[in-house]
Amino acid sequence: MSSPSETETPERGISRRPVEIATALLLIGLAGIVLYDSHGRGAGWDGGPQNGFFPARVGWIFLAASLFILWQSFRRPDGVFVTYEQLRQVVRVLGPLVLFVALIQPLGIYVASAVFIVAFMGVVGTSRWWSIGLTALLVPVVCFWVFELQFRVPLPKGPLEAMLGY
Repeated sequence: MSSPSETETPERGISRRPVEIATALLLIGLAGIVLYDSHGRGAGWDGGPQNGFFPARVGWIFLAASLFILWQSFRRPDGVFVTYEQLRQVVRVLGPLVLFVALIQPLGIYVASAVFIVAFMGVVGTSRWWSIGLTALLVPVVCFWVFELQFRVPLPKGPLEAMLGY
């Protein structure tokens, strides 16, 4: 007779090692950019710290930490980093956020916020349609009142705000 752990199928997902290697390589690249830029600005101490002195030190620490992550990725046993079900949940949240950022430039932040609220509450939440519509209307209106009229902070506007005279 087999135990329950032997009969269960392992969860499928993205492996940990490739994610750690990709992250380490990305961070090594960023550290290289920081080091290149800081040495171009002067990373020495000529009567005091030059412009790139502190960024160069941070870049070296960043590079050392990235190399440690790369080394650790080969030492630890490989496993599941994230299951496909967990990744699906992340995409459900990330998708409306990407849509929101993409719509800010053409539609303005207030209309994009309304679209984001509808998409997010429709995809992630289990709200009623009137609750989604009311939230999508009131939140951008309140944000417009606070930022544009009270604090006079100009935020990206689109054709709707231009049509209304703002």
